[in-house]
Amino acid sequence: MTKPSSPSPTVLVVSLGGTITMTPTTAEGAAKPTLSAEDLLAAVPQLAATGIVVKTQSFTTKPGASLTLDEIEDLAGQLRAMDGQGTFDGFVVTQGTDTLEETSYLLSLLYAGDTPLIVTGAMRAPYLAGADGSANLLASAVVAASPQARGLGVLVVFNDQVFDAARVRKIHSTSTSTNAFASPDTGPLGVVAEGCLRLLAVPAHKPLLLPSATTRPARVGVYAASLGDDGSLLAPLLEQVDGMVVAGFGVGHVPAAWVPVLQEAAQRIPVVLASRTGGGTTLTHAYGFDGSEKDLLDRGLIGAGHLDAYKARLLLTVLLRGGADLDSIRAAFAPAGTTPEGRG
Repeated sequence: MTKPSSPSPTVLVVSLGGTITMTPTTAEGAAKPTLSAEDLLAAVPQLAATGIVVKTQSFTTKPGASLTLDEIEDLAGQLRAMDGQGTFDGFVVTQGTDTLEETSYLLSLLYAGDTPLIVTGAMRAPYLAGADGSANLLASAVVAASPQARGLGVLVVFNDQVFDAARVRKIHSTSTSTNAFASPDTGPLGVVAEGCLRLLAVPAHKPLLLPSATTRPARVGVYAASLGDDGSLLAPLLEQVDGMVVAGFGVGHVPAAWVPVLQEAAQRIPVVLASRTGGGTTLTHAYGFDGSEKDLLDRGLIGAGHLDAYKARLLLTVLLRGGADLDSIRAAFAPAGTTPEGRG
């Protein structure tokens, strides 16, 4: 349903907790999430000058590290329903930055509405000098209310920069400057300047239309290649999961000793090959040695392409929880051009 245009766009701010909501709760000054969505809104008086009508919802109050897949699925369902009602012009979700790059991507797999959905947070708690949460919330509301953001899927707004949820990464553990979040392969899609969204690019791929009901249990692991690992720890792990993402060296390489283990596993469960580098893509046939990307794909592994290991894990998890078979899983990863059929 398309919401009739009005002079005052309405945006819903949903708080999940995280640093943006934290206050000191111990004598040592250690912070915990305590503030509500209303508290966050009160700290941004500049919103009044934008003409945006802001509503609030406190969904949960947790650090980002404690959010669960079920909670994000529940949130996505609520936002899908509100998108269908046409009540809001945009949504803003605030949360902890520890898992923001993962939850924003997971939302993009489960939401797929036209109403803009923006995810943001803060690197510095609101009681500290130089706190960045209020500025991020203001910029996010501007983007959420912008007609330019409609239909672009889930976006991440940080430090006045706008990122594709499928590409964004947290690349610094503490910084509040421009290098806290980045998209190594693409850069930002746009910026917020003079109170307006200035869109410079759009995501290359439309959000996947995945099943909204993910009721089947599915455990998906991530295992990173490292120098000298003989695979003895990997083998028992593969027996305990429903799917595995291997974060290989470079463009998708693993030690030769892993090859029999991974080949056997790929006959039982989906095994996705990603890169541990955090930028770039896995390849398909540049190298041919045992444990190379071509060797592994020929043995049944599935290339992750530009998806990093953590996002590949979420895509595989959603697919498995939705009951997808192996062919459907391969098709879902294929747009990255990393399956043997996609060579060209």
